[in-house]
Amino acid sequence: MEKKKILVTGGTGYIGSHTIIDLIEHGYEPISIDNGINSSADVLNQVEIITGQQVKHYNIDLCDYTATEKVFSEHKFDGIIHFAALKAVGESVQQPIRYFKNNVDSLLNVLQCALEHQVPNFIFSSSCTVYGNVETSPVTEDTPMQEAASPYGRTKQIGEQVIQDSLKTSNTKAILLRYFNPAGAHPSGLMGEAPSNTAQNLVPVITETAIGKRASMTVYGSDYDTRDGSCVRDYIHIMDLAHAHTLALEYLLAGKQDQQVDVYNLGIGEGITVFEIIKAFEKASGVKLAYQGGPRRDGDVVSIFANYAKAKKNLEWTPEYGVDEIMDTAWVWEKNRTKK
Repeated sequence: MEKKKILVTGGTGYIGSHTIIDLIEHGYEPISIDNGINSSADVLNQVEIITGQQVKHYNIDLCDYTATEKVFSEHKFDGIIHFAALKAVGESVQQPIRYFKNNVDSLLNVLQCALEHQVPNFIFSSSCTVYGNVETSPVTEDTPMQEAASPYGRTKQIGEQVIQDSLKTSNTKAILLRYFNPAGAHPSGLMGEAPSNTAQNLVPVITETAIGKRASMTVYGSDYDTRDGSCVRDYIHIMDLAHAHTLALEYLLAGKQDQQVDVYNLGIGEGITVFEIIKAFEKASGVKLAYQGGPRRDGDVVSIFANYAKAKKNLEWTPEYGVDEIMDTAWVWEKNRTKK
């Protein structure tokens, strides 16, 4: 039987590359697009080592409609998983126009091509930032959205609305996956988070500090109204997150979704503070971390974690990894990539 062909935008990024592995392991043929602005196509060599399969890759900018359309004209896709976006909350506060142009324009181009080429299934990489500064957690998919705390979060709110409006009269169905905080690495130790630009996410900042790439790290805000003063987040292992995309795709392919667009939270359902994450790393690695407190950072939400009951019920998705495994795999990956 011919493998179903899935376009993965942002395919050489952190989440995209790990999802490509999961797709291959479940019998799909992923095609990657990435402009390499914050990743390297070299990661696909690691994908090939892990899976034994070469991945077709296009180094193009999705904001270029002509280049994007050319890829669609070369392949008949059964589905699209759209990851490609700029994603640093702090940077989006400093460069809002860049974030709006990149994240919204690229989505519009991919959607237009999907509709013109009648791609039936669309999965969108959304974010818990769409909820804004919520009053209580865990949040469900029905929790009302607040004002976005950052331009990045606003691009995800806009993206969700664009998809809702664009697909109303089409035969394309979509799932919006609202992630909480992806972290950790592939269990092989061959792949993990490796941004080309300076790491902004907490876990790679921790591992880079522990291994000596940074002299110390800063905890932004220690005076929040939380149990230890630092922000509360829900950390989800990258392989659990990757597998959720495969399950969402299978749900659509099986014709199980009645409505045009549906939404799911993806997190482990547990809120963990920044200081608790640091302690979990120190326990997993045996390394004492050098860190100090700093001012609150613009765009940061105080506290948020997920209720993922809907994904568990409909997609039959349950996280297999906890925080200890997140920190352990992230540390193994950091040590391996530092040797290179």
